[in-house]
Amino acid sequence: MNMPDDFRLKKLPLEHGGGQMPAIGFGTLIADSALTSSATRTALKVGYRHFDCAERYRNEREVGDALQAGLSSEGLSRADIFVTTKLWNTNHRPERVEAACDASCERLRTDYLDLYLIHTPFAFQPGDEQDPRDAKGNVLYDEGVTLLDTWKAMERLVDNGRCRAIGLSDIGLEDLRSLYESARIKPAAVQVEAHPYLPESELLAFCKAHGIIFLAFAPLGHGIRPGPLDDPVVARLATRLSRTPAQLLLAWAVQRGTALLTTPKTEERARENFDISALPDDAFDEIDGIETRQRFNEVVKTGSPGFIPRIS
Repeated sequence: MNMPDDFRLKKLPLEHGGGQMPAIGFGTLIADSALTSSATRTALKVGYRHFDCAERYRNEREVGDALQAGLSSEGLSRADIFVTTKLWNTNHRPERVEAACDASCERLRTDYLDLYLIHTPFAFQPGDEQDPRDAKGNVLYDEGVTLLDTWKAMERLVDNGRCRAIGLSDIGLEDLRSLYESARIKPAAVQVEAHPYLPESELLAFCKAHGIIFLAFAPLGHGIRPGPLDDPVVARLATRLSRTPAQLLLAWAVQRGTALLTTPKTEERARENFDISALPDDAFDEIDGIETRQRFNEVVKTGSPGFIPRIS
């Protein structure tokens, strides 16, 4: 395959926006605030330059403080990193979008976002409660706003310089196609669960054909065992190539033309997940040929993140 062997510095240009996205990103979905801070600092030290955040994670302030401290200690500037965050479902009403963006920027201690994503295509009842539910525990959706309404408000953030690019997360092909056709500013990136058990091949093909970066989260299958990390094809290739299963799965993701997010919490794991390079063509093809199909996070059906057990 005609690409540099070392993926650590690989960047993907945003065709519908400004700048370039580092192919290997650090995801900040970490529940513990102290661990969020230390893992973010460590990722920056190791070499990660894309940091993926979200209002929903409730730790943007810890990430922002860690990045500020890390940039200073590493002799870097804001321009050296790529910061993504996401608009949560309770802020889909157009009049709430700008305030939500401003609040995220304040917590992240940045004047602008490289990429702002609609976290899911589902609108929840607006308000301060992130997970609004009725007395029976059912999610309270907002039927008074469309995805296109929210997108138009996102476009205005690009117009006024708050965001260099905008995109979507947890969206299916048909919803993406519909929005793409109606959008004045086209989506620059789409973030979805993707790994050899969920390759999302049709969505990836659409993204490539329309200049949209495909950003894979959970490229290791959320680490759920058994899963891609334990797949016999991956295990055999890891032994043959003297790499870890994680390194093989992450290399496969970049080699097929996607960016990816990984959330290592220790320096050892951060270095392992960052130190990836191209696979031999036959190894890539073997991983690409895995036939097991499994989605681990059903957020695409409800808008509410969560995990489901593996189907045997």
